[in-house]
Amino acid sequence: MVIEARALNKRYGDIVAVESLNFSVEKGRCYGLVGPNGAGKTTTMKMVYCIVTPTAGSLRVFGLDVREHPRRIKARLGVVPQENNLDPDLTTWQNLMVYARYFGLPRQLARARCREQLDFMHLSDRADTPVPDLSGGMKRRLIMSRALVNDPELIILDEPTTGLDPQVRHLIWDKLLELRDRGITLLMTTHYMDEAQKLCDEIIIMDEARRIDEGSPDDLIHRHLPPYVLEVRAGRALAADIRGRFPQISHQESGRSLYFYGGSSADFDGILSTWPQVERVLRPASLEDVFLKLTGREIRA
Repeated sequence: MVIEARALNKRYGDIVAVESLNFSVEKGRCYGLVGPNGAGKTTTMKMVYCIVTPTAGSLRVFGLDVREHPRRIKARLGVVPQENNLDPDLTTWQNLMVYARYFGLPRQLARARCREQLDFMHLSDRADTPVPDLSGGMKRRLIMSRALVNDPELIILDEPTTGLDPQVRHLIWDKLLELRDRGITLLMTTHYMDEAQKLCDEIIIMDEARRIDEGSPDDLIHRHLPPYVLEVRAGRALAADIRGRFPQISHQESGRSLYFYGGSSADFDGILSTWPQVERVLRPASLEDVFLKLTGREIRA
């Protein structure tokens, strides 16, 4: 196993950030941590890459205890943090070279690795560009390039595509899948359930500092929901009327929308024929539906 966590806990005074967390990450696979704000995802990641020390429990990365061997662990992984922490006084190339030297790479090897990663992330033509002149998507790709210069075995990605346009998101998705196919292990957090469903082999859903379920995207969908969802947008009165007439159909409510769950599209015929004018969408159940069912639809601060 690349990562093994057993009864992992992290407390900040009276605040419980992570509680009794158990999970394992196998080599060459992509694992996702998903959950509402404050669920403990980022704290868990920071314990894995040895920035935060566990309060209790066991956490081993590459078979090494994070408390005893943080430097040895850090040398073998790459980190893509949530925030932009590039050096604004340096160019694209200089940011990579400085970072490569932190790992003690000989200059010739460092230069080769930097060229390789600029090419990999389609940034070769921006090597001499000062960081402030890069677009948001370019900065994110540069951070990913930087995380790869030490040829890591494990890459930690904290919300890698937040705020990016669709073209850049898809480029990064393709690159992450390519890295996984090379045998590199990925551990990521994301608030985009379509991203988690596309990239992750296994997903850990967290809420209120605990793991509440785990499995592949398909397993989680099949375990918690019927195959089909009917989204109905309605006012309060109409929503109450629909619920009253079809109490046998499982549903959730969020604002002006109702979400009905069924085993086939025929389960919704009564709703569709009774209210043909209502705004609705019939679609397959998704990981986002599972997430909202398990963690709730209310907004978390």
